[in-house]
Parts: sequence; structure tokens; C-alpha cells
Amino acid sequence: MSDSEIPLEEIPGDYGFPFFGAIRDRLDYFYFQGRDEFFRHRMRKYRSTVFRVNMPPGPFISSNPNVVVLLDAISFPVLFDTSKVEKRNVLDGTYMPSTAFTGGHRACAFLDPSEPKHATIKHWFLSLLAARRNVFIPTLRSCLSDLFVDLEDELSSKGKASFNSLNDKMSFNFVFKLLCDQKPSSTIPGAKGAAMFDLWILLQLAPISSLGFNNMVLNFLEDVIFHTFPLPPLLIKSSYKKLYDAFSEHASSVLDEAERLGIDRDEACHNLVFLAGFNAYGGMKATLPILIKWVGSGGEDLHRRLAREIRSTVASEGGVTLATVDKMNLTKSVVYEALRIDPPVQFQYGKAKRDMVVRSHDAAFQIKKGEMVFGYQPFATKDPRVFDDPEDFVGDRFVGEGEKLLKYVYWSNGREIDDPTVGNKQCPGKDLVLLTCRVMLVELFLRYDTFGMECGSLPVGSSVTFKSLTKATSCSECF
Repeated sequence: MSDSEIPLEEIPGDYGFPFFGAIRDRLDYFYFQGRDEFFRHRMRKYRSTVFRVNMPPGPFISSNPNVVVLLDAISFPVLFDTSKVEKRNVLDGTYMPSTAFTGGHRACAFLDPSEPKHATIKHWFLSLLAARRNVFIPTLRSCLSDLFVDLEDELSSKGKASFNSLNDKMSFNFVFKLLCDQKPSSTIPGAKGAAMFDLWILLQLAPISSLGFNNMVLNFLEDVIFHTFPLPPLLIKSSYKKLYDAFSEHASSVLDEAERLGIDRDEACHNLVFLAGFNAYGGMKATLPILIKWVGSGGEDLHRRLAREIRSTVASEGGVTLATVDKMNLTKSVVYEALRIDPPVQFQYGKAKRDMVVRSHDAAFQIKKGEMVFGYQPFATKDPRVFDDPEDFVGDRFVGEGEKLLKYVYWSNGREIDDPTVGNKQCPGKDLVLLTCRVMLVELFLRYDTFGMECGSLPVGSSVTFKSLTKATSCSECF
């Protein structure tokens, strides 16, 4: 239907009684229904992909938990339109972690593009990442080589190997080496850097996280400790100071450039730590296990097809370069499909800047100025009215004509067909995230024909345990 034919409807749903309605929804979300069923149940109840509900954490962390939920591919993109929604302090939803986690500064991720500092800091980020394009692939391949050596050693000695723990180590080493031009082993954080970032991230995200206990008493304690009052930054102050000092000392040239752009050096360093820890390390920690999980689920047939494409392209091009990877259409599609079916960042928030009308497939709804709008991305990117078999992992979904569907892939806080700019909130490292995932697959299938694994769930992302690795039978010259 054209916009003029779509009926304007009242947004269904309600927030319940003040305070108690938010508590009820929080318990449903974390414990009684679970995240996906929480949304699915209400979608069925209201017969709508747009409705009102309270989002965690609620009292006493969030002053206003009321949101308008968007669960379809048509309504969801309004959250990317910064002319319609404000992105100030909404990175984590209806609450904002204390700025004491970031040295008293609001990191760029919490700034709205209308704020002058946003353009300056994001321009610095974009320039910083662009300047490292030539060293990105060699640095990543070196770190991935270490990861696979460790993976084989652990598999040989224990009969299984935890990908997540080895990936965390690799991710921290890679990020630090990329930004500071040296291995973190020579700095104070050393081998503890990943664990320091883990705790720092956990304390900030605890109000919207659950450890997944299957025990009523433990769930009650978790709700009281995680979801009722914010955890104090003091718990991580010492470790964070070590991370800050390491980046301050070893990324001096990066910080010099920030000062030339007019950014206070202390504020720049805290933003760099946030970029490195929350965005880059945190992103790799969540995304790469998801990628391996879904590629593993594709079975040996998908593995053979990927190995064939990767090895033949690397052999014909004479090595692994940006141009080489860009010619691997199936490999690119597999990465897009993993990000579609299981996006590492599942939530998007924005506050309506003005009264506006948002449409779904079948109706239109008026959202008032100041209302919080929330999108649950896994439902939007598995919209059955956009994607065939949306719950299935289809490795070649985005090959050929399937590329037209990329405008409905939203993992980067924007449409896949769009690019990050200083005027939007799309991830500044979007292209490098895609490249990281592709190079991971390249390195995996240059070394191995196939692999066996077991998967589980984590508070953020998936757990992957390798059970077997079958060494590559061809293309030794590709290394």
C-alpha cells in the first residue's frame, strides 16, 4: 500500500501501573518469558509489530522505562534517521551508565550528531581507521595465526577447545596492536587486558543483562543486584586506569592527531579506550563466535563451497588483500547472513524529536515528541514479509539478486547499503567489522577443510567449543 492508503491507528499496549508495571515487564523479560518470547507474546496479543511496553531496567535505575517498540523491517529504520530521533545518551536504552566509567566524559557513542563534539570525534575515528587500512589485514592475519595455533594445541591436549576464550585474547591483542603499533604483552595490562575490558563492559551493561540462571533464588538475587541499582564504577577504577595509561602512553601519535583537531587530550584518550574496548574488542568478542556458530551450522557442504572460493581466489590473486577478499561473493554473503540472523547489537533506541508518523507493513502510528522509540533488531532482520525462510541460515542469501536485500540488514546502526558519516550514528568501523569477519573465514578455510563444534548461549553472543578440525588437503601455496 502507498503511504496515503495506510490507516492511522492508535499504538496498542500499555505501561501498567506506575512502578509496578515496569517491574512486571522486567521480570517477564528476564525470567518468566525470556527476551524473544517477551516480544513475540505481545506481538501476538496486540496483532501488531508496533506497541507500547516497559523496557528494563526500570526502577530505580531508569527514570522512565516507557518505550514504543518496533519489530518489523519497515518501521525499524526510523531509528537511524537523526532528523526524527535524538540519540543523546540512549546507547544502552532507557538509562545511561555513569560517566565515571569513562573518566567523567560522555563518549562519542552517547552523543547526538547535533552536538558539536560528535562530528569532531567521529571524524577523528574515521580518519584513524582509514589511516590503518594498509596494516589492517596483515595485523589481523598475524593475530589469527596465533589463535589457530592455540586452538590446535588446546584441541590436541584436551580433546576440545573453547573458541571464546582464545578469541578474547586474540581480539584484545589485535585491537591494541592496531591502535598502538605494538603487542600488549609489553605493557602493564599484558595478558589481563581482555579480562579488564570484560569487567568494565559488564558493569555498564549489567542493568540490561542476565547471567541465565535456571534457579529462582539466583534469579531473584541477580535481579536485586544487577537490575535495581547501578553497579559502582569504583569496582573497575584501578583496572580502567591501567588501560587508560597504556593507551595514553602507546597511542601517543593517535592522541596527537586528536589534539590537532581540537579535542582535549584526556577526553580523546577516554574516547579511544571506549572505541578500543566497548566498540572494537567488545564487537569482536560478540561477533566472531556468532559467525563461527552459524558457519558451523552450515555443515560440510557450505564448508566445501567456502574453501573452494577462498582458496581459488587467493591462489589466482597471489595473496590475501582487500581486493582479493572483495571478490569472494559467497564469503561476503555468509558474513551478511550471520549478521542478519544473529546481530551482535540487538537493540536500538532513539527519542522522538517531534511528532511523527511511523508505518509498519499494514498500519501507521503517531509517535509524540519526547517518546522513547525502541527497536529489537533480531525481529526486524528476520521479518518474514521481507526474507524467505527468515529463521534459517542461508549462506548464499545475498549472492547475485540477493544483494537487493542488503538494505534490510541493520547490524551497524544503519542500513547495510549506507556508510558511516559524521552526521549519523552508524558504526565508524562498519567496513572493518565486515573485513574482520571475512578475513576470519579466509584464514579458517585456508587451514581447514571442515570443523566440528558445540554451541551454547551467553549473556552476550554465543559460546563455541571446537570438537574437531580437519586440516586442509589443498592450497598450501595460499599461505
